Amino acid sequence: MSDSDYAIVFPGQGAQEVGMGRDFRDAYEVSRDVFDEADEALGFKLSKIIFEGPEDDLVKTEITQPAILATSLAILRAAEQELGREPRPKFYAGHSLGEYTALVADGVLSLGDAVRLVHRRGALMQEAVPLGEGAMLAVMGLDMAAASEVCAMAAGDEICGPANVNSPGQIVISGNAGAVARAGELAKERGASRVIPLKVSAPFHCALMRPVADKLMEAFASCKWNEPKVPIMANADASAKESADAIKAALYEQTYKPVLWADGVLSMANAGTRRFAEFGPGNVLSGLIKRTAKGVPTLSFNKAADIGKAVDFLNGAAQ
Repeated sequence: MSDSDYAIVFPGQGAQEVGMGRDFRDAYEVSRDVFDEADEALGFKLSKIIFEGPEDDLVKTEITQPAILATSLAILRAAEQELGREPRPKFYAGHSLGEYTALVADGVLSLGDAVRLVHRRGALMQEAVPLGEGAMLAVMGLDMAAASEVCAMAAGDEICGPANVNSPGQIVISGNAGAVARAGELAKERGASRVIPLKVSAPFHCALMRPVADKLMEAFASCKWNEPKVPIMANADASAKESADAIKAALYEQTYKPVLWADGVLSMANAGTRRFAEFGPGNVLSGLIKRTAKGVPTLSFNKAADIGKAVDFLNGAAQ
């Protein structure tokens, strides 16, 4: 559906910081319109929390998710304005929450429907497991097979499994807090170079989130879904989705299955993607991509002062 050779990707939860996107709000009316539309859709001043905090509010999952989505779209809209056209990448993709941002960029969902949907998604995720009963842990230096075996050994009668396959040798596990802690100790015994507990409010992308997926599917019915113009690389199975029905099915599975980010990056690279452009707060995805698709140019754009670089990148990649 696109003859370009670049992909546009969007970050997920964890990229948030108070003040993100403020320079775009100040410099670009199209960016300001994104924040205003998100505020109106949600019925409260999301933008005030984004720009002013407090951080304790911004890190609440039901706030973080629409906040990152809106900020990422505000940055992309500024780049589109400077570019003078809508970019038509080879793929759109996003990490977990970022997959919803990709749908707005691709015209599959409106911004209003998307921010309401991820606000609901965040609330459902937070409610699914009482605070403190779930946990997530980043494991460095084990492959998927070893991480899966460690999780199976640690689980007992609890839930524990891989949640994010971020790059070669970086896997996040998720589940009941006790099982995840046991998995961390087993991972060290198996030779993991580092085991890092993550500061999260819920155990995302594991079987504990299955009830969230069912309720999300109900919420999907309240949204207007359009067919994608550009394939969406799905987290759930690292394959490109080219219809709204396929996208909805993948989003359902993404809620409680591992985010196969590294596999998706390789799928895009193997399909002819020669550059990756990350739009949104932070630069986590750029780092993961560089470790996964080695040698493929990858840049992140999150400052209004750097928008010229984004335009040059997109123009160069589209040639």
